Amino acid sequence: MGKEIDLMVNYPRTKRNVSERGATKTETDRALARKFGKEFFDGDRSHGYGGFNYMPRFWQPVIPTFQAHWGLTAESSVLDVGCAKGFMLHDMAELIPGITVKGVDISSYAIENAIEDMRPHVQVANATHLPFPDKSFDVVISVTTVHNLERAELIQALKEIERVARKGSFITIDAYHDDEEKARMEAWNLTAKTVLHVDEWRELFKEAGYTGDYYWFIP
Repeated sequence: MGKEIDLMVNYPRTKRNVSERGATKTETDRALARKFGKEFFDGDRSHGYGGFNYMPRFWQPVIPTFQAHWGLTAESSVLDVGCAKGFMLHDMAELIPGITVKGVDISSYAIENAIEDMRPHVQVANATHLPFPDKSFDVVISVTTVHNLERAELIQALKEIERVARKGSFITIDAYHDDEEKARMEAWNLTAKTVLHVDEWRELFKEAGYTGDYYWFIP
């Protein structure tokens, strides 16, 4: 198994009120969000992002961390599982000229509305069946995505990430260390179907044969 490492350390943290979000979210909001359509990305804030637009301040500080961790160059290749509109891939291609980037997302809406320069490089696909041959990419990245699957499908997604990655991978998932963090996560969660204690996640990684790096999302 890989190591626990916060490669997202330079990604801006949300300033939203977790308790308020928990009090206002309904099961209807969660059901709508889990369709991952227009309502989730560009609809009302109660069931998603409330407008999912490109802002360089999010991913541009993170790409150098990725680059240093794996030694990414123009000759490298990276797959983003859960790429949404391709913003991270756009910044990676901009900051590491010549690098090969590809992305998949379950949302046809996100792919259809991807940032223009990434549209040839992204496609609709489920993380449980990545449409690429074995060892297709040097690195596979999946940020706050695989936890949106039920446990059995999540394990399959981790196996797929393992299958297509040549050198390394990195995922972030919803998790908690104690009851306080668990309560905050339950209040925050909109789309995740599998949220586990960090020790349970590590056991799941072993079960799936996942050997990549990982970190937790805890609001």
